[in-house]
Amino acid sequence: MKKVLIMSCWLLAFYANAQKLSYDYPIKPIDFTKVKVTGGFWKSRLDTVENKTIPYAFQKCEETGRINNFIFAGGLQEGKFKGSFGFDDSDVYKIIEGASYSLMNERNPKLDAYLDKVISYIAAAQEDDGYLYTAWTLKANDYNKFQCCSYDPKGRFLGEKMSHEFYDAGHMYEAAVAHYVATGKKSFLNIATKNADLIYDLCFNKGLQSYSGHQEIELGLIKLFRVTNNKKYLDLAKLLLERRGHQPLTGKKTDFDSPAYSQDHLPVTQQDEAVGHSVRAVYMYASMADIAAITGDKAYLKAIDKLWEDIVSKKMYVTGGLGAAHGIEGFDIAYALPNDAYAETCAAIANVYWNHRMFLLHGESKYMDVLERTLYNGLMSGLSLEGDKFFYPNPLVFDGKEKFNQGATCRSPWFDCSCCPSNLSRFVPSVSGYVYAVKDNSVFVNLFMNSEATLAVKNQTIQFTQTTNYPWSGDVNLSVKTSKLTPATLRIRIPGWSQNEAVPSDLYYFNATSSAKTIIKLNGKAVSYKIENGYALINHAWKSGDKVSISFPMENKTLTSNANIKANTNKVAVQRGPMLFCVEAQDNNNHALDISLNEQAPLTAEYQKDLLNGVTVLKGKGWINTNEGKQEVPIQMVPYVVWGHRDIKPMAVWLGKN
Repeated sequence: MKKVLIMSCWLLAFYANAQKLSYDYPIKPIDFTKVKVTGGFWKSRLDTVENKTIPYAFQKCEETGRINNFIFAGGLQEGKFKGSFGFDDSDVYKIIEGASYSLMNERNPKLDAYLDKVISYIAAAQEDDGYLYTAWTLKANDYNKFQCCSYDPKGRFLGEKMSHEFYDAGHMYEAAVAHYVATGKKSFLNIATKNADLIYDLCFNKGLQSYSGHQEIELGLIKLFRVTNNKKYLDLAKLLLERRGHQPLTGKKTDFDSPAYSQDHLPVTQQDEAVGHSVRAVYMYASMADIAAITGDKAYLKAIDKLWEDIVSKKMYVTGGLGAAHGIEGFDIAYALPNDAYAETCAAIANVYWNHRMFLLHGESKYMDVLERTLYNGLMSGLSLEGDKFFYPNPLVFDGKEKFNQGATCRSPWFDCSCCPSNLSRFVPSVSGYVYAVKDNSVFVNLFMNSEATLAVKNQTIQFTQTTNYPWSGDVNLSVKTSKLTPATLRIRIPGWSQNEAVPSDLYYFNATSSAKTIIKLNGKAVSYKIENGYALINHAWKSGDKVSISFPMENKTLTSNANIKANTNKVAVQRGPMLFCVEAQDNNNHALDISLNEQAPLTAEYQKDLLNGVTVLKGKGWINTNEGKQEVPIQMVPYVVWGHRDIKPMAVWLGKN
C-alpha cells in the first residue's frame, strides 16, 4: 500500500507540473508499475534481470572497486581509486535505478536494505557543497585511460567540455528519482538535489561555462524537475543544451577530438544530421524531445524531426542498431553500414528512449515500429539468456574468431567500461512502460506481451489483460474489466512489418508484397476498422467481459537494403514478425558466411521449446559454394536476439542472394 501511495503522489506531482506549464507531451505513457508482465517472452527476461543480472552487476561493482571508490572518497576507509575509467560511478547509479524499478515490480526487503547501504556510501562520498565524482575526489588521473574522465588539477567541472562529471550526475539523478518513487525515502534524492543545486549555482551565478561532453545530465535534470516541481532543474537542462555548438572544441582534428564527436559542432536546434558518438547523440535527442514537449519550443521539435528522418532513412541497421564507426562508437556517413557493426547496446537503449518520446509527441506508429525493431533485435541481443553475459557491440556478421566484444570473441561476463550491462540492468525492469499510452478518451496499444494493466481514461479506470505468445505468434487477446460503461477508442498499433513496410523509409524493404491483413474481432465478431497514423481504431463503449482478438499475419519474409548500402549488395536478410533471423554455423554443418538464399525461397517456421529457452526457428533450402559449384543444402535460422549462446562459431544476418 505504501508503494501505491508513493506512486500516486509522484503521478500527482507529474500532472501538477503539466497543469502549471503551457505544454507537455500530448500523449501520456502508462507507467510500468501499472502494467504487470505475467508470462511469455518478457516475463522470463524480467525474472532473469531481477533475479540474476542486477545482483550479479552489484557483485561485479564490488569486485572491481566501483563501490569501494565511494567508501574511499567518503573517508570510511583508506584507499585509492580503482578502475579503468573515472565515470565508473555511473554504473553503480544505473544498477541502483534498475534495482529500484525491480522493487516497484516486487517488494524485496533484502534488496531494499542493500540499496540503503550503498546509498550511505554515496552520501559519505559527497563533498560538503554537493560535488560528487569519486575519481576527482580521489585524484585518480594516474588510474585512468582518459584524463578528461577523471581528476583535473585545474579544478572541478573544468574538463574542457569533455568531463564525465555531468554524465555521472545525470545517471545519479535518474537513479535517485527511481529510488524515491520506489521507496518514499529521500536519502538518495537529497544527494541528487544537493548536487544539482551546486551545478545550477555554478552555471547561473558563478560563471561556470562548462557543459557535458557526454550528454545524460539533461535527462536526469528533467526527471528531477518532474518529481520535485522545481523549475530550475528544467532551466539548467535547457541551458546546458543551448551552450552546445557556440564555442566548439579545439585541438586535434581527429574524429574523437572533433566538435561533431560530441554534437558540439552546431547549436542543437540547427543540427539536422546525426553525427558523432551515437549514445551521446541519442541521449541528447531524447532530452531535446523533453524540452520540446515541456516548453513548446518548436525549434527543438523541428530539429529532432529532421534528425529522426536522417537516422531512419540513412544510418540505422536492420536490427535497429545505431553506430557504424568503431573508432568513435558512432555514426558514419549516410548509408555506410558495414555488417561488422559497432551498434552499441547502450545506443539501442537510447534509441528506444528517444523513439518513445517521439511517439508521445506525434502519436504516429512509425516511432513505435522503430522502437519494437530495436527492442527485439539490437537491444535484447546484448543480454544473454542467463543474464550474466553481455554484448557491448552487436555486429551482423561474425567470423568465429575476431575479438570484437571489447576483447572477447563472443559474449563477455563484464567489461572495463561496463556501461552496457548496467544500462540493461535499468532498462529491462521498466519495459512494460512502453505497452500502453492514453490521450483523452483514446488508449494506445503499442506493444504486445502477456500483461495485466490498469489505465485511467477520462477519470474512469479500465483494466486490460493481454494474453499472447508474441513475438513467436501473431495472435493477441485483450480482455476488459471496468466498473461501468466506458466509451473509449482503442488504438491498436498495426506494425509496419504486417503492412508490407520493413521500416518507415526506403532503407530496407520486403522483397514480396503480401495481401494478408490483420484481423481484429470484438467479442468474437470481425470488425472493419479505420487505420489512422498506423493505428486501427476501435470505438466502443467498453464493459467488463469485452474481448478483443488480434491476428497479425506472421509471415516469413526476405528483405533487401537500399542500393546505397554497399555492404549488402546482392544480399538478403530474413524477418518473421518483429524478429530478424540469422544463420549460425553450428546449425548448418559449420557453414554461415558462405550460405546464400533465394529471396523467394519458402521457409517453414517451427517452435522449438528446448532450444535457447524456447524459440521459433526457420527452416528451408539454401546454397553453399563447393569445388563442384553451388550445392543446395538444408538451412536453419535462429532469431538474431539469441545468437552467440552456444559454441563460438560464425554467424551472419545478411546472406548472399542466390
